Amino acid sequence: MVEKKPGKKKTAPAAAGPEEKPKEIVSYEAKALEEAKIKPKEERWAVAHVYSSKNDTIITLTDMSGAETIAIGSGGMMVSADSQEGSPYAAMQAAYKVAAAAKDKGVTNINILVRAPGGHGAKTPGPGAQAVVRVLARSGLRINRIEDVTPIPTDTTKRPGGRRGRRV
Repeated sequence: MVEKKPGKKKTAPAAAGPEEKPKEIVSYEAKALEEAKIKPKEERWAVAHVYSSKNDTIITLTDMSGAETIAIGSGGMMVSADSQEGSPYAAMQAAYKVAAAAKDKGVTNINILVRAPGGHGAKTPGPGAQAVVRVLARSGLRINRIEDVTPIPTDTTKRPGGRRGRRV
């Protein structure tokens, strides 16, 4: 009788197939700044809706009618700390992501609509708005118009807080 030794098992030799190449990790910034591989035949327009408050910056890229969303990015998607969501750095990273997606889908020209909270809130955009506009311009997308669409009331409802204000 032949005794079997426990522990070691014979393994089949590896299949001699094509070797898989490891995927390259490319940042959104590199994707956004690279030139288009195929020159587009016609101009394709989109609208970048930038909502910027002191706590967050949200970028939504839509077609000209605003009905179809092409890409979305926000400061909260890019950083892990809640306090960093409204920073220009987080806004830049979100803008790089949106610009890369826009280029992948063939968008060449954009209109930018910047919005602050408005109403009873701040009437001026947060710190991320300027960073977003800079990145979108630097990424190779042609900017037609930059417009402020903050809702400013002409006559408004009563502010919250009551007659004696917010008591802390």
